[in-house]
Amino acid sequence: MTATLPDLLAGLAEEEAARVLALGRHSTLPAGGVLFNLGDAAESLFVVERGRIALTLPMQVRGKEQDVLIEERGAGQALGWSALVPPHRFTLKAAALVDSEVVALPRIALSEHLSAHPAVGYVVTRNVSTVVGQRLSLFQTMWLREMQRVVELSQA
Repeated sequence: MTATLPDLLAGLAEEEAARVLALGRHSTLPAGGVLFNLGDAAESLFVVERGRIALTLPMQVRGKEQDVLIEERGAGQALGWSALVPPHRFTLKAAALVDSEVVALPRIALSEHLSAHPAVGYVVTRNVSTVVGQRLSLFQTMWLREMQRVVELSQA
């Protein structure tokens, strides 16, 4: 394990973080490879070990589907928090920008571990809540900018 814990496990002792990470399986994703699509069942939460993953929102732009970048996640960052939040469906698409490696933490095994170790569950839940809050803030900012643009156009 690296000297710095992944954001998902920040606040845990290294030994406990290692136990959580041991639940997962390592996989490699080539540049352009899709980790998950919008609406897929969220069976795993992911921690990026190496590389960069783009989180995008597929949209129709001028009659063509286009992936609009929402944010990027890099080494030490988690993505796919929908695995811990019902209805367990991904709300964005995730694809590798460069060759990347991730640890996939299976939803059921992770949930069982967090239930069996409530102190760990609290820390992980707090960390996931931080990521959800950041995403909500990001979408709110994007929405406000779009609303401002619409209002300006309607007054022109």
